[in-house]
Amino acid sequence: MTQGVIELFKPTQPGTAGYAVPDPVPDVPAVEAVDRPDNPLADWLTVPDVPVLPAWARSRASILANAQALGRLARWHTGYHGVRVPKYLVKTVLLAARGFYRATVGIWPTLSAQDHSAAVKALRAQVKAKPEDVELAVRLQLAHLERTKTRRWRFGAAAVGVSAAAVGVALADPLLQVGIAGAVTVPLAYLGRGKETKLLDHAAPPLRVDMSAQQLNDALRAAGLLKSGRAGDDEKDWPRVSCTMGPVRDGRGWAVIFDLPRGGGKTASDVLAKREVIAQELGVDEIQVIMSRVRAAQGGNAGRVSMWVADDDPYLGTPNPSPLEKADTFSVWDPIPFGQDARGNRITVPIMWQSMFFGGLPRRGKTFTQRLMTAAGLLDAWVRHYVADGKGGADWMPMKAVAHRLVMGAEDDAIEALKTMLRELLTEMERRFALLRDLPPSVCPEGKLTPEIMRRYNLPVIFVTIDELQEYFTAMEKDDRNDVINNLCRIARRGPAAGFISNFASQRPDADSVPTKLREIITIRYSTQVVDQTSSDMVLGKGKAAQGADASVLSEEHKGTGVLVTGPASFVTVRADLMDGPAFAQLCQRGRQLRIEAGQLTGDAAGDVTAAADAAGFIVPAIVSDVLEVMRHSPRMFTTDLLNGLVKLDEDTYGDFNAEQLAKELEQAGVKRTSKQVKIDGANAAGYQRRDIEGAVPAELLLR
Repeated sequence: MTQGVIELFKPTQPGTAGYAVPDPVPDVPAVEAVDRPDNPLADWLTVPDVPVLPAWARSRASILANAQALGRLARWHTGYHGVRVPKYLVKTVLLAARGFYRATVGIWPTLSAQDHSAAVKALRAQVKAKPEDVELAVRLQLAHLERTKTRRWRFGAAAVGVSAAAVGVALADPLLQVGIAGAVTVPLAYLGRGKETKLLDHAAPPLRVDMSAQQLNDALRAAGLLKSGRAGDDEKDWPRVSCTMGPVRDGRGWAVIFDLPRGGGKTASDVLAKREVIAQELGVDEIQVIMSRVRAAQGGNAGRVSMWVADDDPYLGTPNPSPLEKADTFSVWDPIPFGQDARGNRITVPIMWQSMFFGGLPRRGKTFTQRLMTAAGLLDAWVRHYVADGKGGADWMPMKAVAHRLVMGAEDDAIEALKTMLRELLTEMERRFALLRDLPPSVCPEGKLTPEIMRRYNLPVIFVTIDELQEYFTAMEKDDRNDVINNLCRIARRGPAAGFISNFASQRPDADSVPTKLREIITIRYSTQVVDQTSSDMVLGKGKAAQGADASVLSEEHKGTGVLVTGPASFVTVRADLMDGPAFAQLCQRGRQLRIEAGQLTGDAAGDVTAAADAAGFIVPAIVSDVLEVMRHSPRMFTTDLLNGLVKLDEDTYGDFNAEQLAKELEQAGVKRTSKQVKIDGANAAGYQRRDIEGAVPAELLLR
């Protein structure tokens, strides 16, 4: 239901039958209100608070859409019956033949003078009984003469009429012949009809052409939401829904708002739980059926449902590029542009004071969608990014140009870096709370971060992004795992007031990979396709599938589409905006420049060699950049571990590399090894020092 439609329904009071009648105003005797209880004309003068125009006529777009729908319906019926004209002609001829037979049977007694024949037979019987009665014999002779005379006259008139008609038709113009044939055939066909015989076929048009209240009632009745009458009862007397709006055209589908009948014991929640069955009865896929309750604030009740049925799958087609790609700057204090719903309405997500969790199957666009939130923070120079990617792939590598802390992979050194990052975040969080507590109420009235406090005390919003959480949890020992979980819970629970925004994602959101106590404190959740409703509830919250927020109805084709839950009773299926890897990388470079100009480039990004080289226009060889990325958390690394890290980073490029080829490529890129052996944890083996790799970058660039 569109916002404009929602606003048409006002809260009602008991006994007003949908009309909004204000309460009497006490202690104002000088004012004579129309709706005062003591006014005898109150009921007569009160104007009902209902729209003057029907729903389809309240806007130019609605009038046009419904006019087009009427045109489509007319075209469909024309085409449907047009191709059946030969069939209808044959049926007409057959009905006319039966009508001719019925007419002949009906007129035969008159042509054959059967009434006179009966009288003659009776007289003949009397003459046989009394042959001596001469008068009776005369009467018999006269009756016989009258009978034959009448029959000859009637048969002759019929023969002359038929012959004249045949001659007239034969001599008439062909067009007139057709008209005469129709004039004769149509009455005969009408005479030949039966109670169950219908000349025209009656088939319901597809839902995209037309939707009727009868279809809705039939679907709800088949789903067990409406009672069926007893056998023999008139179907018109069966319980039916009351449509307060529609069905009318709304965008690329049909919109309807209906109330369930009272006395049936069914509620709007029961309707939402039967979404798949209702879709099947309507002849569409459940992804095309969008249903929600109409709450009291919009004039609804516990039995009022808003339904929108799309003509086809509304989540397929070319994805929409994110408007962030063309934005110069952005403030995370504003709602972030996220995507579009089934009707094409823009969906934005406010993230301040919130925490987020993204889940779903691999290769369904989960990471791309999670990056939209982080991308908004890239365009705000007063956002400090802490990023960890348990997969360690290329998705988050561009963040090295911006991130205050960047952890890639889930190896031992990366896990230690993650633990250090979380401890740093907790320390900063406690420092901020101590500062906020000391501020006077005039500066910090609510005890939490504000844009003014952020700039005055240099407290940028902190964006904590962790992708592939399950990789970290499954690679940790039990004690480390519990410590990390507790730290994440503290950040997600207390951090928002201090300007911390958590942005977590996992492929397997079960109790082992992402504990319930962490998931349950997340306020904003988004799920791409999952295997079943249980998995959907793990991401979106317990019981959400029964309310209609079910990500298991999505298919493999719905990449970048998921169910977004923003509150206990608020959810929407969203086709997220698209921001591919190159666009995200460009945004990272733009974010780096914004932070340099604002003096907010800090941490790892400030000392990142490749990021500094990119900013200075110096092209760092890819092998150097990738090796530095793998060695981000280690001052030295064995060659075997380095090769494994490179393969994980880019298997297509480094899948066939060996130690000799790696050494050759690095030497050609300008790397001079001070030692071919490195010592790690008391073990000596072939390896590389990170300072040797950084030496391939000009020293004057590092000084910048």
